[in-house]
Amino acid sequence: AVENAGYEVTGTDADELEDAETETEPRSVWRSTRAVKTWVSGGFLAAGIAAEFLLGLELVVASLLGVSFTLAEVLYVVGAGVGGQAILRNGYYSARNRSLDIDFLMSAAIISAVTASLISPPTSLYFEAATLAFLFSVSELLERYSMDQTRNSLRELMDLSPDEATVRRDGVETVVPVEDVVVGDTVVVRPGEKIPVDGTVLTGDTAVNQAPITGESVPVDKTSGDEVYAGTVNETGYLEVRVDSAAGDDTLSRIVSMVEDAQANKTEREQFVERFSSYYTPFMVVVAVSVAAIPPLAFGLDWVTWFVYGITMLVLACPCAFVISTPVSVVSGITSAARNGVLIKGGTHLEAMGAVEAIAIDKTGTLTKGELTVTDVVPLNGNTESDVLRCARGLESRSEHPIGQAIVSHADGNDIAGRDVSGFESITGKGVRAELDGVPHYAGKPGLFEELDFHLDHVHVTHPDDTLSDDVRALCDRQGCLNLVEDTIPRLQAEGKTVVLVGTEDELEGIVAVADEVRPDAKATVAKLREFGLSVVMLTGDNEGTARAIAEQVGVDDFRAELLPEDKVAAVEGLLDEYDSVAMVGDGINDAPALATSTVGIAMGAAGTDTALETADIALMADDLSKLPYLYELSHQANHVIRQNIWASLAIKAVLAVGVPFGYVSVALAVLAGDAGMTLGVTGNAMRLARIRPGDAGESVE
Repeated sequence: AVENAGYEVTGTDADELEDAETETEPRSVWRSTRAVKTWVSGGFLAAGIAAEFLLGLELVVASLLGVSFTLAEVLYVVGAGVGGQAILRNGYYSARNRSLDIDFLMSAAIISAVTASLISPPTSLYFEAATLAFLFSVSELLERYSMDQTRNSLRELMDLSPDEATVRRDGVETVVPVEDVVVGDTVVVRPGEKIPVDGTVLTGDTAVNQAPITGESVPVDKTSGDEVYAGTVNETGYLEVRVDSAAGDDTLSRIVSMVEDAQANKTEREQFVERFSSYYTPFMVVVAVSVAAIPPLAFGLDWVTWFVYGITMLVLACPCAFVISTPVSVVSGITSAARNGVLIKGGTHLEAMGAVEAIAIDKTGTLTKGELTVTDVVPLNGNTESDVLRCARGLESRSEHPIGQAIVSHADGNDIAGRDVSGFESITGKGVRAELDGVPHYAGKPGLFEELDFHLDHVHVTHPDDTLSDDVRALCDRQGCLNLVEDTIPRLQAEGKTVVLVGTEDELEGIVAVADEVRPDAKATVAKLREFGLSVVMLTGDNEGTARAIAEQVGVDDFRAELLPEDKVAAVEGLLDEYDSVAMVGDGINDAPALATSTVGIAMGAAGTDTALETADIALMADDLSKLPYLYELSHQANHVIRQNIWASLAIKAVLAVGVPFGYVSVALAVLAGDAGMTLGVTGNAMRLARIRPGDAGESVE
C-alpha cells in the first residue's frame, strides 16, 4: 500500500531504520536529492526575476505550439519543472488514490498556472508556478527538518546504549558487538563507560548515573547483587555484570519501543484534526474555484487576477501546519518526559494527565517508603536507649515478622551488641518471649504486658541527666512518670506508629515505636499538586488511625482506609463520579485494578519491572514521587501548546484567506506564512515543552 502511494519502503523495522538513518538523516535534509533540486529551482527562479525585473529583457528565445517564450519565462518554466518534479509525482499518486492532500493541491495549482499561460497568451503565470514550486519545496524541507528536530530526543534515547561490550569468556576479555552478548555472559564495565546491558553486579562497588533511565540526578551506589540498566553510566568503580537481558530486550529498548508506539497512537485531538481537515480541504477547494470563476464570469472582472487569487486560495486549502500541530506536540512532550525518567505510553495519556482534576495516591510504597523503620525509642525505669535496643534486638533476632526485622536492622545500624538468646517463643498475636543471658524477657503489644500485671498508667521515664532517687520513686506523685495507657501509647499510635513494649517479668524496660516512614518529598509533592488545583486523596489498606496520621503528615485533602484491592477500585469509581478525570498512583502490581479503573494509571518505580511497565498508562521509572508535579505540569502545558498550535494555524489561514480577494496576499506570502511559517511556528512552539524540567514544575512555559 505504501509503495502504491508512490513512496519507497526503506525498512520494515525501527531497528533497521535506526541503523540506516539515526546518524545521518538530520544532517542530510539540506543535502538530499529533493534539496538539490529545490536549490536549482531557486536558482532558475532568481535568474528569471533578474532577467525580467532587473534587466528588463523581453527577448523571445523559444516558441511552442504558437506560443512565444521570453528568456525570463523559460527560466521560470525550467525552475517550476525542476522544483515541481517531486510535487507533481506525489500529486499523481495522490490523484490515483483519490487523496485530496497537499501534493495534489500544489500540483493542481502549478499545472493550472502553466496551463492558463499556454492557452491564453499573453497571460503569463509562469512566475507564480515557479514561485509556488520553489517555496513549497522549501516548505517541505523545513517541515522535514522541523520534525527531525522534534524526533531528536528519541534518537538521543536510542543512542544511549553503546554499540560494543567487553565480555569475559573462558577467562579472556573480548570486545564484541552488543547484539552478540547473550544472557549469562559476564560483561566488564570500567569507570566512565556506559553499561551495555541490563544485569546484576557480580563484583565491584561504584556509583552509577541512572538519569537516562530513571531521571535521577544523583548517581546511585551499586554493589554485588544490585541491578544495573543498559545505557546508564558507570561513574567511579570497576564492575563485572552478569547479563540478565539480551540486547533489544533490556529496559532501555523497552522504553524506546514504548515511546515509538506512543508517538504512533493518535490522540482524540489528532483524530478531531483529521476529521476537521477532511472537511476543511474540500471546502477550501470549492472556495478557491469560486474565487477564480465567479468574479470574472458574474461581474466581468479581470480573470487573470482572480485566477491567481484562486491559486492562492488553493495554497491555503492545504492544512499542513494544522494537521501536524498536535503530533509534534505529542512527540516533543513524550520524548522529553522519557529523557527525564517518565514513560508516557501514548499521546492520549499525555493529554488526559493534563486534564485530571483529582489524584488518588496509594500509601504504602508511594507516599511512604514501604519499609518499616524504628522511629522512637523511649527508655523507662533507669534503662538507656542502648539497653532497650539490646533487649529488643535479642528478642526479635529470631522473629520473621517485619516489625522484628525492622528493630534488628535499626539495632545493627547503631552497633548495638547482641545477647545470648535461648528459649525463643512466639506468642501468636501478642509478641515474643525469650531468655536473654538466662533472664526471661518479653516484647510485644501493650496487652501482653497488661496480662503480665504491669501498671502501664504509672511508669517512670528515664532522664539521662536527672535520675530519680529511691525515695522519690517510693513517694512518686506522677513526677517524672508516664501514663502509657492514656498518653504515650495513644500519641504514638496516633502518629501512625506501631508500639512494641520491651521488658522482663518484673520490669518494663522501654518502648520501641516502628512505622512505615513517609517519603521526605511526599509533603512537598502533595502541596505542589494542591497548588495546581488538584484534589489529592490517599488510599490505603491500613487501619484508620495510621491512615489519618499519615494523611495529616503529608497534607492530603482526604483519605480512605482499610481498603482491599476491590475497595480501591470502588474508591476510584467514587472519585470519578465526583470529578471528570482522576489519576491513580500506585506500584503497578497490587494496585493494578485501581490503575485500570482510573482515567490515567501511574506506576511508581517501574525501572526493570515488566509488570509495572505493561500495566500502567504512565510509569515513573525512578522511585521518585517528586516527578508527579513535573508530569502534571508537562501534560498541562502540552494541552496548552496543542490548543495554541491548532487555533494559531487556523487563525493565520483565516486571516490570509480574508486578505486574498483584496489583493493583500500573494502566492509567495500564502506559502511562506500559511505553510512554511506556520509549520516552523507550531514545531518550535511544541519544542518548548522540552524546557520543562523536574523541580521546575509550576513555572509555566508561556
